[in-house]
Amino acid sequence: MILGKTLESWCASYPLIRDLVALQETTWFNPGVAPVAQAIGDVGLTEADVADASARLTRFASYLRQAFPETASSGGIIESDIAPVSHLQQLLGERYNQVLTGSLWLKRDSHLPISGSIKARGGIYEVLKHAEDLALAENFLTLEDDYAVLHSDKARAFFGQYKIAVGSTGNLGMSIGIMGAALGFQVTVHMSADARQWKKDKLRAHGVTVIEYASDYSVAVAQGREQAEADPACHFVDDENSVNLFLGYAVAAERLKQQLAAAQITVDAQHPLFVYLPCGVGGAPGGVAFGLKLAFGDAVHCIFAEPTHSPCMMLGVYTGLHDEVSVQDFGIDNVTAADGLAVGRASGFVGKAMQRLLDGFYTVSDEEMYSLLALMERSEGLRLEPSALAGVPGIARVQADQQGYLARAGLDAHAMANATHLIWATGGNMVPGDEMDAYLGKGRELLARG
Repeated sequence: MILGKTLESWCASYPLIRDLVALQETTWFNPGVAPVAQAIGDVGLTEADVADASARLTRFASYLRQAFPETASSGGIIESDIAPVSHLQQLLGERYNQVLTGSLWLKRDSHLPISGSIKARGGIYEVLKHAEDLALAENFLTLEDDYAVLHSDKARAFFGQYKIAVGSTGNLGMSIGIMGAALGFQVTVHMSADARQWKKDKLRAHGVTVIEYASDYSVAVAQGREQAEADPACHFVDDENSVNLFLGYAVAAERLKQQLAAAQITVDAQHPLFVYLPCGVGGAPGGVAFGLKLAFGDAVHCIFAEPTHSPCMMLGVYTGLHDEVSVQDFGIDNVTAADGLAVGRASGFVGKAMQRLLDGFYTVSDEEMYSLLALMERSEGLRLEPSALAGVPGIARVQADQQGYLARAGLDAHAMANATHLIWATGGNMVPGDEMDAYLGKGRELLARG
């Protein structure tokens, strides 16, 4: 029994559950999606909140330039570029036996400075927000100061009085750990067993305490929360519910708008933008999607991609039960090579806030992510970690729509020919060489098998 109902009963009410339980690659376009003007109020945040987050990151730019010289070229702003991937688009058309119209682009959060993943956005922002709040409250800093003063022994001693805790499968912990330790915080990252060893090793090398758990992500988060609740000096970064993480991610959208304009890409009703976002607990893709809806309105269509073994957000939104259900409830094991997406229970905050703003969801097998990893390296010379490839099949899933989604959205063949499709590559450039070689070896083997 699952929440008092048999599996058969669940499948009768929600037929796609049968495919999810069978670990089949599944696509679901959300019939409940609503115009932005109607649905944006569900989130409880506004453009002003995103602008405030953006201004805070600007204030910290002089500090980041000092503490992390790799940000100097961007003036201390943590941002990634976009790049066309037309060769990959051609290969995907052949792979999926489809004519893929429009243009395909890659958002390279895999190459973000400091921690090499999308988590650098929300994770680093939340640490900086907490640091600023503490420093202002204790008169260590004023808003008029040059924040470069925080790159000092005096500042590190000040922040050293305080602790930060987080539960993570890997990349969020990396971002928070590296940033927190640089400022001087005592940081503890509670990590699940499926987190990669090199990520744990890197954190420890930065002076971060890593506590490992034999079970999955949700236990690591619960332990992190428990630690923080018992210690008034400890700030818990709540990946499941944090508004600050969410806003840190949302800032990306206005910057993307500028990048697309610089590339002379039009986004409007007749030139739609599709964005494919890998999803774990949902904070990062949810925040980015919120920002995108603020920036582009109904002209942007946001699709979440999850591993077949961890379809927590699709399950939560599809059933309308959000964080009341987990994939494990249905016998899905939540064990995937896409360790950054290995989450069994979705964020209740993101699911409820964003359910009318998300166009669709799909799942991808581990084998397909490995294959696409090798295909990306072959076609574009880019090396990404498995979870970062989850967004790649999105263009094919949308164009193969048989659920009436494109018609409901008013997107005809002409609009689709003018569409821009953006894969959000969420991580990968910090993966050690031997581990990446193993990924590539597996991917090439799978490609060769066809």
